[in-house]
Amino acid sequence: MKKRKNHSPDFKAKVALEAIREEMTLAELSKKYSVHPTQIGTWKRAAIENMAAAFTRQGSAPERVSAADVDKLHSKIGQLVVERD
Repeated sequence: MKKRKNHSPDFKAKVALEAIREEMTLAELSKKYSVHPTQIGTWKRAAIENMAAAFTRQGSAPERVSAADVDKLHSKIGQLVVERD
């Protein structure tokens, strides 16, 4: 029995990008990279669907916790410690 190939995300992206460009057919890409044409089509579809994620902000500001919330949580922790002891 043949072991299943695991392709890296970089390889998948490279093949999907070539498929999106449509300079070669899926059959030609399949021969070039030794990957089934259906798999290339799946990677191409996934790349197109998730392309918008590349343009989202990664470092958006995290939610700020107010000092009142912190004080409230500290008092709750203190209460629980006293109850446990």
